[in-house]
Amino acid sequence: MRTKRPAADPSNLHRVIPAEGGMRVTRAAIVLAGGDPVEPDLRTLLPDGAVVVAADSGLHQAELLGLRVDYVVGDLDSADPAAVERARAAGAVIERHPVDKDATDLELAFDLARDRGAVRITVVGGAGGRLDHFLANVALLASPRFADLEIDARLGDAYVVVVQGGRLPRVMTGAAGSLVTLLPVGGDASGITTIGLQFPLRGATLRPGTSRGLSNVLLGEQASVALDQGTLLVIQAFGGAL
Repeated sequence: MRTKRPAADPSNLHRVIPAEGGMRVTRAAIVLAGGDPVEPDLRTLLPDGAVVVAADSGLHQAELLGLRVDYVVGDLDSADPAAVERARAAGAVIERHPVDKDATDLELAFDLARDRGAVRITVVGGAGGRLDHFLANVALLASPRFADLEIDARLGDAYVVVVQGGRLPRVMTGAAGSLVTLLPVGGDASGITTIGLQFPLRGATLRPGTSRGLSNVLLGEQASVALDQGTLLVIQAFGGAL
């Protein structure tokens, strides 16, 4: 049984930790996924000092964002070989896997980030392209395998945060009147309490397949969501921040 990691100290998220072989490890990781190209100005919304892991063609997102990549992982069937060599020359570690494997490149990137000490992962990219790939990417965010991590993602025009039961409330910021959707995944999400939303929940339960959590509204510039048990995806218009 995997031992749950203690909650992260927010003041320590970007502390550099010595790592074998001299590669830096931080408590925060940016994981870049393939899919539609991201907007370069997204860089200002990403954590500073985080280790950067490119999942195969997510390497191309790094070039758009001006990010130095620490690791490139996957079967590398989609990444431009020239881009891979540029990353290698700049000091990135290349971890190539067989094409016939049991995990997606994004899942391999999650494993690598956690193995290098990350307790928080921000995913960038992964929207567009094949629907099955996109759905698999979203499902991975809420996978029980990674429930010990704090995970958020910027997927296309949406900002997604995974909220796990029994933890501190997650705070959302954004323009008053903007939409916030709460989707339970993997089973019932119970004991949901929200503050600052137009349609408040007080100890409520949302079950998979319900539309009750769709299109709630921020009353001001800040709101919070917490729950006792289960997992929620909290989805905001792109540009919100937790």
